[in-house]
Amino acid sequence: MSKPSINPLDQLTAEQRKVLYSLRPSRMVVPILIGLGVVGWMFWRNFDQEKLSQINWTTSTFLWIAAAVVLFVLRHLAMSMRMWIIAQGHFTFRKCIELVLIFEFSLSITPTTIGGSAVSLFVLTQERLSAARTTTIVLYKVVLDTMFFVGTFPLLFLLNGAEIIAPGMQSIFSPTLEARLFYLTYTGMASYGLFLFYGLFINPTLIKRFLMGVTSLPFLNRFKSKAERLGGEIILAAQEMKSMGWKQHGLAFLCTWLAWTFKFFLISCLVIGIYRPEMDVHREVLLYSRLQAMFIIMALSPSPGGAGIAEGLFPKLISDFIPSASIATVVALIWRLISYYPYLALGAIVVPNWIRKVFFKNSQQSKIKV
Repeated sequence: MSKPSINPLDQLTAEQRKVLYSLRPSRMVVPILIGLGVVGWMFWRNFDQEKLSQINWTTSTFLWIAAAVVLFVLRHLAMSMRMWIIAQGHFTFRKCIELVLIFEFSLSITPTTIGGSAVSLFVLTQERLSAARTTTIVLYKVVLDTMFFVGTFPLLFLLNGAEIIAPGMQSIFSPTLEARLFYLTYTGMASYGLFLFYGLFINPTLIKRFLMGVTSLPFLNRFKSKAERLGGEIILAAQEMKSMGWKQHGLAFLCTWLAWTFKFFLISCLVIGIYRPEMDVHREVLLYSRLQAMFIIMALSPSPGGAGIAEGLFPKLISDFIPSASIATVVALIWRLISYYPYLALGAIVVPNWIRKVFFKNSQQSKIKV
């Protein structure tokens, strides 16, 4: 006789079950409907046949679109290389490509404000990575992305002024909605990034004490257990970070910079290839800066993967490059088809396969014969 094998999924905690449930492919239906719904509404509202007829679908146009596809692939490879560097060779590069795809899929089906840290922790834990290394990867990715946005924005601002945020903006004190959302997000991003940076590289113990002290206040007491866990994770990650040399840190930041730069240049290729605005070095830098500001604003998106927000915000923020809202909507749709929907499609295939491989590959061997 043999005892029935234990279902690995039954051994997960309630929180882990919740994270795994959030990865189900059926959740991609909502962002698809939102994104396409916003695009359809914008076409209906701004439809202009005369403007749309100005798009010349020439060989050059398709070459620019092909270049955008190549940049999408290069961005994924850059993020995979960053993962391989931070994991310090624990994973093969091919495995890092798969893991990054899972992370991007989770970001595509969850609100931007929630993010994919919980999914990253869960996935890396199932890959039998140590708790210290797992926490290091998740927190350090946040620090690197934050350092990129927070650190490069002042330089871009010096080059372009307040117009970096929205067309025609003359002052950083502009009362527009875009400016308010930008500064709100940027301030929060900078505060959180500096907080984690200080904890990982300078004094993790002080950070834990600070978290425990703050959550001792009566109205924050319910967050005390989570604060204690975060403080402990920061201490673990800080200890693990000591094993990384400055060369590894430099390469990790370089991969981060390349990944985001490829993302912005991808959109630039579509703007130039489809509408062909007059461009020089200054305007190219301005477009790059504007796109970076747009992604900072999108960090507050309540919709899965920024669906609907990205498509709706894009035409307004690049109106000085593409005056026609109809053409800008076409560019936005192609941009999302290239860089967003592929993660939904590939994730729907890769994630179920990963779950079967991780949880059930040894199910037959787990049967205990007596």
